[in-house]
Amino acid sequence: MPVRTPDPEPGDNGDEREPLSASFSGAQGGPHPNPGWLSEVELAEARRRLPMLYVEALPVRTDGMGAVTQVGILLRATPLGEMTRTLVSGRVRYGETVRDALFRHLENDLGPMAFPLLPPQPTPFTVAEYFPLPGVSAFHDDRQHAVSLAYVVPVTGTCEPRQDALEVTWLSPQEAASDALSDEMEGGRGTLIRLALASVGALR
Repeated sequence: MPVRTPDPEPGDNGDEREPLSASFSGAQGGPHPNPGWLSEVELAEARRRLPMLYVEALPVRTDGMGAVTQVGILLRATPLGEMTRTLVSGRVRYGETVRDALFRHLENDLGPMAFPLLPPQPTPFTVAEYFPLPGVSAFHDDRQHAVSLAYVVPVTGTCEPRQDALEVTWLSPQEAASDALSDEMEGGRGTLIRLALASVGALR
């Protein structure tokens, strides 16, 4: 199944999806506050020529000792109307820190009351390389060559999925690592879940 990770909204505060023109000018002819936002044409051209940087996060709940007890998996609707299981994921904007991108996508997908606990040092548990041609790596994205920094992020609040994330399903680590779930995941992300759980000692 092709990866259809949504792209971030152009505004810094969740404003409407209104891509910039090639001149990077705002509605009034002045500079746009986010000159790193690309129109659909510009994004397609960039994807054809350059690797794209993403962050991905596996939301988890932990017990008092910090052990993972539950894993959050998103149910998402694709632009083609398909239903698929996936992780929190999205591009890093020009001029944006990895930490800010990670927090933004967690808030976008899980809602403002999820209260994610970002790590003090933004070091990923792995770097996933997505290629448009199947078989180059365990991960596949038919739109682009994408390099993704992947994290396990505990959340302590209430998750209310937004945008095209329809719900978050909380599974045990064993259920999340199962072949049945892996078959439902897009782009090889079942492998990413297993790597994530192994990195925090949650696989038995």
